[in-house]
Amino acid sequence: MSFTESFRQNFIEDDRWQYLTEGLKTTLVITFFAVLIGMVLGFIVAVIRSTYLRTKKLLIPDLICRLYLTVIRGTPVVVQLLIIYFVIFASVPISKTLVAVIAFGINSGAYVAEIVRGGIMAVDIGQLEAGRSLGLNYRQTMVSIILPQALKTVLPALANEAIVLLKETSVAGYIAIADLTKGGDIIRSQTFSAFMPLIAVALIYLTMVIILSRLVNLLERRLTRNDKR
Repeated sequence: MSFTESFRQNFIEDDRWQYLTEGLKTTLVITFFAVLIGMVLGFIVAVIRSTYLRTKKLLIPDLICRLYLTVIRGTPVVVQLLIIYFVIFASVPISKTLVAVIAFGINSGAYVAEIVRGGIMAVDIGQLEAGRSLGLNYRQTMVSIILPQALKTVLPALANEAIVLLKETSVAGYIAIADLTKGGDIIRSQTFSAFMPLIAVALIYLTMVIILSRLVNLLERRLTRNDKR
């Protein structure tokens, strides 16, 4: 079969290209909201962990956060997805996309937490002492002085974590979500041709990752220029 005939069979006939476009939309939705959940959850965990490390306060919340980090970082994301869907929400009528957002958001939060915690701990302790000397309490010092400096340091790493999350969503098909990867697999099952639909999926992911990587590089260069001023 020629390239043109294979292309027509895989993408043109029966409008099979729509499996990829609809799957791409689902993938982007899952990634976007999972990133939001991961960022919020990660910042909360990072603040609790760094607060305990520096002040020895919040012992119980710190223990909970450490348990969360150990479990999430120590188990595969696909297993977490399956547990959340088939165990936790087994008897609950809930959108599969929402389950995926929750699962990937919780998973991403663990990695964001360690990135942000590293950034917070990298800020000189003198900054905390300076804030306290100005009459700010610990929370005010953290919000106004520590976190802005830490965020500037870890922003490229956070952007890279979003790229990693985009690729990790490819396992969403394990709970029958018609994401981008699943769309390519559906075409393959209908045409019995694996090469073209799967290569198309790979190229779409590659294109998105290249674009996001370029944006991250631009961000890093801009931050570097600002540091030199």
